[in-house]
Amino acid sequence: MVKLRSFRIRIALLSAVLAGSALAGFGLISWWLIYEAKVSRLDAELESQLMRAGRPRSPDKRSADLSVRWQSYETSLGQPFGTSAKTAIAMLVIGADGNVLYRSEQWAADLNITNLWTSRPQLPPFPPPSDRPTAPFPERLQPPPDVPPPTPRFVTQRNSSGTWRIGAATTPFTQVAIAVSLNAIAQEMVVIRNIFLISIPGVLLLVAGGAWGIAGSSLHSIRRLTTSIGNVTASGLEQRVPIGTTDVEFVELIQVFNKMLSRLERSFKQASRFSGDAAHELKTPLAILQGELERTLQQAEPGSEVQQSLSNLLDEVRRLTGIVRKLLLLSLADAGLMNLHRVEVDLSSLLIEMLEDIELLAPHLEIQTEIADGLRVQGDRDLLIQVLQNLISNAIKYNLANGWIRIDACRQDTTVVITISNCSQEIPLGERNRIFDRFYRGDPARTRKVEGIGLGLSLAREIARSHGGDLTLDPTLSAQTAFTLTLPVGL
Repeated sequence: MVKLRSFRIRIALLSAVLAGSALAGFGLISWWLIYEAKVSRLDAELESQLMRAGRPRSPDKRSADLSVRWQSYETSLGQPFGTSAKTAIAMLVIGADGNVLYRSEQWAADLNITNLWTSRPQLPPFPPPSDRPTAPFPERLQPPPDVPPPTPRFVTQRNSSGTWRIGAATTPFTQVAIAVSLNAIAQEMVVIRNIFLISIPGVLLLVAGGAWGIAGSSLHSIRRLTTSIGNVTASGLEQRVPIGTTDVEFVELIQVFNKMLSRLERSFKQASRFSGDAAHELKTPLAILQGELERTLQQAEPGSEVQQSLSNLLDEVRRLTGIVRKLLLLSLADAGLMNLHRVEVDLSSLLIEMLEDIELLAPHLEIQTEIADGLRVQGDRDLLIQVLQNLISNAIKYNLANGWIRIDACRQDTTVVITISNCSQEIPLGERNRIFDRFYRGDPARTRKVEGIGLGLSLAREIARSHGGDLTLDPTLSAQTAFTLTLPVGL
């Protein structure tokens, strides 16, 4: 499983998680505080109404008239509690003698308020008759000035009809309980909850998007540095990352990178100049030595040991000349100075001509071909011949006894694709990654039985890339090797 290693994505996700946790906590706390505030406001109104209901009622009225008065009082509760629905309010009144003075039709039998009743406060002794004030109510029902106001108790209960907030108060004259349905508050809280559920994800998206943008802006200098690193080639070593308005945190990094590029440019130019100059300087003495050996070889006695020695020396000089020529081409390619004499090259004809050389050099190998006609490109004919000869030469050298060689050439859109495969021992994975390295030869090729110095494939790939194409080692089946050369039709 691939791990998520994007710094920008991690910043966005971390910001979203932190913001989400904060918003979720804020939403829960806010929802709870709003609910508590609504219930507290309801309790305050309940307390006010309980205080009002606890005032004495004149007993000289008939019981039926008193019930009507309590019903009228219950009806008047709709306005204080902000609702006109009769089912939202219920009321129970018990007299001093324990008899029920009034019970609402909405008062459910399963509402338990036993624990809410308090003991009745004791009335102080009445003054003598001569000191009693005249009042419109009977003496016994006048609220004595020393009796404290009733202290209501509140509880929330749930029954089959919903959730109720019940307040109860006990006075010397009555016990009053008022129940208000919390369904309206519950509906309001559902609306608030839905608002949170809609707004919080939207805020999270904004936070994640903002974090993504901020992280991208912060990484702008890193992207510039990455682009400059990607352009570190033989022709791009002179580039430098401008500091300009770069953030302070990245200035030191960019300065170190620019200094590294400067050192690398100097070292590369010195190495390239040395290899190019050395190869160029060796061309003349080698040409003179080769000419002298060829002249001396002609003058030597045929079949003598001297002639044999001169012949061996001449082979080594020619081999050394080939090495110098390849090194010179590679140094030019590294410096981006490889000059191409572009002409129209018919690759189909070149491959057919090379088939004759294969039949002469390796008559024991089976040759399979599928070459399309009219494969023409714009390129340097001599250099392209060198690439094809190198690939075919390798296919012959590293082939198995009584093996085979297959050449496929076709055109795909604006590209000519040539694949040369052969029967061979399997190349280890570690060597496949290094097969284009200069002077590298795998273990099976370290013996002198197979000629070469490990520059052919590297030079062939440089030539292909200088033409705008490439040379790659294909992932093939075991017991075979295949190289694919791609060249653009025209530049």
